[in-house]
Amino acid sequence: MIARIRASYLVETAFPIADAVEVMAGEQSSGTFVPVPGETPELKAQAAAGVESIEELEPAAAPSLPGAGIPKGVARPTWRRARVELSWPLSNLGPDLPMLMATVAGNLFELKQFSGLRLLDIALPEEFARANPGPQFGIPGTRRLAGVPRLPLVGTIIKPSVGLDPQRTAATVRLLCEGGIDFIKDDELQGDGPHCPFAQRVEAVMRVINDHAARSGRKVMFAFNVTGDVDAMRRRHDIVAAAGGTCVMASLNSVGLAGLLALRTHARLPIHAHRNGWGYLSRCPALGFDYVAWQKFFRLAGADHMHVNGLANKFCEDDASVVASARACLAPMFESKPCIVMPVFSSGQWAGQAEGTFAALGSSDLIFAAGGGIMGHAGGIAAGISSIRQAWEAALDGVPVRSRAATCPELAQAFAQFGSR
Repeated sequence: MIARIRASYLVETAFPIADAVEVMAGEQSSGTFVPVPGETPELKAQAAAGVESIEELEPAAAPSLPGAGIPKGVARPTWRRARVELSWPLSNLGPDLPMLMATVAGNLFELKQFSGLRLLDIALPEEFARANPGPQFGIPGTRRLAGVPRLPLVGTIIKPSVGLDPQRTAATVRLLCEGGIDFIKDDELQGDGPHCPFAQRVEAVMRVINDHAARSGRKVMFAFNVTGDVDAMRRRHDIVAAAGGTCVMASLNSVGLAGLLALRTHARLPIHAHRNGWGYLSRCPALGFDYVAWQKFFRLAGADHMHVNGLANKFCEDDASVVASARACLAPMFESKPCIVMPVFSSGQWAGQAEGTFAALGSSDLIFAAGGGIMGHAGGIAAGISSIRQAWEAALDGVPVRSRAATCPELAQAFAQFGSR
């Protein structure tokens, strides 16, 4: 059997759905808008995308996106919607991730036949597992390096996101280490700017982390933002590794698939993958990507942790979408190489979301990153960290978190302070 790539989509069109989807299949494989010399029946049989299924849905009341065409002579079109699946022979592109993106998510978004088109999911042959690196550390390696065997890694983000110099950044890290934090990350806006040069920040922060590890026996994981061109990312990674650091961070939409692949090939540390910019790919429900599809590209490219937002978050994403994203990160991609990554919950998190997060996900294999829920806790940083751990201990023990708060003053204080949010 010929190995094939499969991709499912939500489409919307004023044209007969089967006709529009055939145009989509042709655009993304062997065809063009008119027959051309060279597109023989034999070539089409070998290389053309196939339409595997069409499931028609309720029509839309109006076109979701501007610029869509309508059939000639149709004054009042019906905007039909459907779930469709296309497939391509692996031989069209081989197990190449950037070419996969161009194939399943390329010019098809611009086709005039569609007033809506969204990539929902992809299924890939095992050849992609053999040809691409996948996560180097994943969940087991991250837990080992952070020294956290059971609970989620309790994490936070350095704020203010910009403006702090290396010494003030390190001072904040010292408070977090002393408070018992597991994981800290640079904000995605903090890179190698003149107010906080990367090498100086690493030196100052790792001095604090290494000193704390010498006293406590456990090294806090800090994800330093190495985002940049390929040479810069490799150079910054090596600065972190030489200083004894245990994680680097890259912004996926800034460095792209090729950038992440290059970093992963070079890296000796876990890669914390930030999805900033995700909204422009996802926020319109009739356009772009579902996270379930998008995250598979970057898992294969080598991410170890991937952001998924958080329950009751400060952004526009609903809880069902967040949970689906996190479950996708924990779902094996291949029998030979599961490529499971650690989901990162963040954005307005505090102890009160632990119970619902565990109930929805059924796993504690995650990073639970809280900013104000830790830094803004009325009892101080250590109390904020303790409140989150107490909430997760209760969730894993099957005890209602509010009941546990009766014997945990830090957790009770968090509910009193943040519970009305």
